[in-house]
Amino acid sequence: MIDILDLTADVLVVGGGPAGAWAALKAAQAGADVLLVDKGYLGTSGATASAGTGVWYVEPEAKAREAAMASRENLNGHLSDRRWMARVLDQTYANINELAAAGRYPFPRDADGAELRKGVQGPEYMRRMRAWLKRSGVRILDHSPVLELMTDATGAVAGVAGHRRQIDQPYRVRAGAVVLATGGCAFLSRALGCDVNTGDGALFAAEVGAALSGMEFSNAYAIAPEFSTVTKTAYYSYASFYREDGTVLDGAGSQRGRSVIARELLHARVFARLDKADAAVQAAMRLGQPNFFLPFDRMRINPFTDRFPITLLLEGTVRGTGGVRIAGEDCSTGIPGLYVAGDVATRELICGGFTGGGSHNSAWAMSSGTWAGQAAARHATALGPNARRRKLTAAGRTGLRPTGAAADTIAELVRAVRAETHPYDKNYLRRGDVLTASLATLNEHWADARAHLRGADRLASRQAAAMLAHARWMYTAALARTESRGMHKRLDHPESDPGRRHRLIVGGLDELWSSPDPVRPHTPLDLAVA
Repeated sequence: MIDILDLTADVLVVGGGPAGAWAALKAAQAGADVLLVDKGYLGTSGATASAGTGVWYVEPEAKAREAAMASRENLNGHLSDRRWMARVLDQTYANINELAAAGRYPFPRDADGAELRKGVQGPEYMRRMRAWLKRSGVRILDHSPVLELMTDATGAVAGVAGHRRQIDQPYRVRAGAVVLATGGCAFLSRALGCDVNTGDGALFAAEVGAALSGMEFSNAYAIAPEFSTVTKTAYYSYASFYREDGTVLDGAGSQRGRSVIARELLHARVFARLDKADAAVQAAMRLGQPNFFLPFDRMRINPFTDRFPITLLLEGTVRGTGGVRIAGEDCSTGIPGLYVAGDVATRELICGGFTGGGSHNSAWAMSSGTWAGQAAARHATALGPNARRRKLTAAGRTGLRPTGAAADTIAELVRAVRAETHPYDKNYLRRGDVLTASLATLNEHWADARAHLRGADRLASRQAAAMLAHARWMYTAALARTESRGMHKRLDHPESDPGRRHRLIVGGLDELWSSPDPVRPHTPLDLAVA
């Protein structure tokens, strides 16, 4: 029998993307003993590590901040909160400046020598973050996915259980507080960097009683070449779109015209050409995202002059805005000892019902990571040394502890979840009758998985359970929102309903529920803070 590796920490951070890295850094800076565990390798796994990304970095000037906050409010369905937006802008500005100084990130300079701090190169960013964490004393366990949370006798989160894959060893961590920074759920769509994002953290949180918010805003699809997994939808703002016969696909676009592309893809191929980019833009695009062009260059396709076939890849809550509901300004969840940061948390507070790659998401990762890490350190300090001696109870269920005879049905379950979430005419072009049928199918799979799912690969089993849970939450919310708002488009309810300008909370595992959550109105103080 393999011995369990027993570890302790003041603060345990789960996830090694930007949010997890900032949470670990800020907890360590607050004096906590910090352990970070990652499913992959901190610095190379995840969506950010694989690409360049913009950052919502705005100078602290009133008009600039006002414009930044107002810019997407119509697009996001007026579900964002100016106070939270102002907080994120302030924190992001501070973090980026700290990244340049203490983090030693080499921001490029313009012709006048000023640093350009509105974006980062993901691989270099995460390499620098890893080095910074190690200098700060953070312990890191790579290739060590968490399988479940552990709670104490009061129901507070007190640690985790997981598995070290490279040495095939189970481990357990007793901690004063836990920060989940595990990312969103892209349903194994193969979008670059996103196949580690299977929604595990949201399942862990729900199993200890946390709720979710914004799950109807989970149908983000990104444009990608048929022959590539690189999603850089912003580049397609310079594209023209065509049917297979070469005629222009009217109404197609990278932002508001993606539904036109989706409808055409249901029965035919769609082609694109980046023919609206001039020479200067082309050079900037190659410099900003070199891996976007690698598959084109290998196939001797010039995307600026040649038409190439495209598809839409599901990015789910990685580029949507749904996630674990935030119960306080410190990114607490309402469950003692549990905090969330990055894409595992709802981004509605700053993005409402719409977001995309980078920008707001990047700013949210570093800001929420900062607040969650600092709060987790405070919580652990308040508990004192006894926190590490608490008796732990395992919280995980589906995929770990079947109530009936166990059966290895992981592959079949993954295929079933993908069949209900990937198709454009189910998830993107939504209708009530289709959503109802899909949710009924998913509920049947959940009942079966709850009773029987447990494979030899416990990580794969839990990932399948997490994707299934995500699909059920997002379709429950999508059915409850009988209107179109943000990225949630109901073909049977194509208009926005002023009476439904509220957020939607969903929760539960075996029995799901939903309820409205009012949006705080803007006040003059919001503008003054900004």
